[in-house]
Amino acid sequence: MKRFALGFLFLFMMHCDYFATPAEEITLPSLFTDDMVLQQKIKAPVWGKATPAGKVTVEFQEQKKATVADENGDWMIRFEPLTAGGPFTLKISGKDTIFLSNVMVGEVWICSGQSNMEWGVNNSNNAREEIMAADFPSMRLFHVNHTTSLNKKEDVDAAGWKVCSPASVPSFSAVAYFFGRHLHQELQLPIGLIHTSWGGTVAEAWTAADFLAQMEDFAPIIEALKTSAASEEELRADYDRKMREWKENVDAKVKAQSGGISWQNVDCDDSAWEKMSLPVLWEGAGLPGFDGIVWFRKTIEIADDAANEGFTLSLGPIDDQDITYINGQQIGTTDLYNAPREYTIPAGTLKAGANVIAIQVLDTGGGGGIWGDASQMWLKSESGAVVQLSGEWKYNIGVSLRDVPPRPPTPDNPNYPTVLYNAMLEPLMPFAIRGAIWYQGEGNAGRAYQYRELFPTMITSWRTNWGQGDFPFLFVQLANFRQVLDHPAESDWAELREAQTKTLSLPNTGMAVIIDIGEADNIHPGNKQQVGRRLALNALARVYGQDIVYSGPLYKSMRLEGDKIRLNFDHVDGGLLARGGDLTGFAIAGQDSNFVWADAVIDGETIIVSSPNVANPLAVRYAWADNPICNLYNAEGLPASPFRTDDWAGVTKNAQ
Repeated sequence: MKRFALGFLFLFMMHCDYFATPAEEITLPSLFTDDMVLQQKIKAPVWGKATPAGKVTVEFQEQKKATVADENGDWMIRFEPLTAGGPFTLKISGKDTIFLSNVMVGEVWICSGQSNMEWGVNNSNNAREEIMAADFPSMRLFHVNHTTSLNKKEDVDAAGWKVCSPASVPSFSAVAYFFGRHLHQELQLPIGLIHTSWGGTVAEAWTAADFLAQMEDFAPIIEALKTSAASEEELRADYDRKMREWKENVDAKVKAQSGGISWQNVDCDDSAWEKMSLPVLWEGAGLPGFDGIVWFRKTIEIADDAANEGFTLSLGPIDDQDITYINGQQIGTTDLYNAPREYTIPAGTLKAGANVIAIQVLDTGGGGGIWGDASQMWLKSESGAVVQLSGEWKYNIGVSLRDVPPRPPTPDNPNYPTVLYNAMLEPLMPFAIRGAIWYQGEGNAGRAYQYRELFPTMITSWRTNWGQGDFPFLFVQLANFRQVLDHPAESDWAELREAQTKTLSLPNTGMAVIIDIGEADNIHPGNKQQVGRRLALNALARVYGQDIVYSGPLYKSMRLEGDKIRLNFDHVDGGLLARGGDLTGFAIAGQDSNFVWADAVIDGETIIVSSPNVANPLAVRYAWADNPICNLYNAEGLPASPFRTDDWAGVTKNAQ
């Protein structure tokens, strides 16, 4: 009994901060630095590492909290709800003391997604003026550097918080900055923006593994992620071994598929191959939802006087991997989705007259193909003669990845499921936040139907693991992009916008529609100011309780009225209007599912749609295209979201 009592006393002393010895060493995650912002009106946590069983004391806003580091050295305290204001000093004490100065308390938002979220203020409209005016001492910026990990990391790679100024804002996310600026000016509160995004990435890379495992499409991939590797070296060795085996499998499939055709050689008969205009992501150019190997070939002419020179070949970025040949000779290979390809061609490789460039492209998920800008595709001789390579190429499918096991996960691929969640998101948890803004979807457009499940799954994984309940999650619907068509057609981008709209069924979500501010030839439209503003309208109305209009019209229901269809909307807010003239962008179809352009007129808070070519209409679509011409707004000047009334199978229904 006495021995038990002494043992109990020892354990009590070890775990009670009254008796514990001050920690000899205290370290903090990257989030806790000078100039940081803590979330107001919530029990904000502060955490870090310390000597096991060492006492850590944290003082802030007249609060004093103490705890003892556990056997792994982990410790955490939570303040009682904090009051907005600042600047304050955060004091963290053990044997030594850490002072964090210029700390504010206000509103903290996570800002994430792919390249349109990552796009800097320096690339937005009126960049010079915006940068010079970005002097907001109570706004603070935190940028997470690109990192991938197949395993959960303890901390993000970041340089700490910075005060918003003309010096700190140029490369910071433009959407995040304009969103935060609008909130700051409206609320008159300190704003903290945590930017964590990566261009060209897919939503599954930002989703927790245990949630992806519940989706049929991703369960096998998550199972393949499991490894017994105990160290980074073992992990890479394991990957190299699995990769060799996988390539052997793919090579065997390619050989069987090709029937012995040497696709890279000059004498290959490509007369029956399809044609594709490059550069382009192939999902929107005849290969929707395709992942695998595609062969591209183009014949070019070289002048006699340049034939003996060396050349440089530029192809722009290729997603994911290329093996490039000229006249049957391999001249380069790269395995990076976003790296521009530029290869040196030795003298003697090209000859006077006809020459064949052949490229094997492997895409393992998301967008695929030779996708950069036309100005990046050229062949240049040492003397400066240039052959432009954009335009028509011939292509042929080598093998679909549906016919082989999943590619082993590379430790460095940012598009592999969970790797960005592990490295760039979960280490931020449970830092106290108000909510999140998200701009992504381009990378998943080829699998838009799958996004209906994937996107809500991603949001739910964040909310569950953050431990703050259903915090506000505001997202941007894809802008208009690509060629304008003169006829109604199917569209993977339209289907992705539909999947985003369906995600509004999740509680506490909001969507900024930007179908009117995109650019046909630029996937990164410059008007990020309006994107940030429309996200901020959602926040001000839905989160901060302001009585303002925050959404354009959203399709609600339809009713057949003879040879017409009447449409009803939510968020009419002052009335419907056609900007710039008569309504455009509406198409109508009957039982044959053949859509034709329709006449549409506003009738009160409804729209009546008809066509003399469709006597018995069944369905209406609005702005259903990659780059629709459309002009429906409410009186507050916010555009209507694209929609369709039918549920007929689209181009991405079976894409995985």
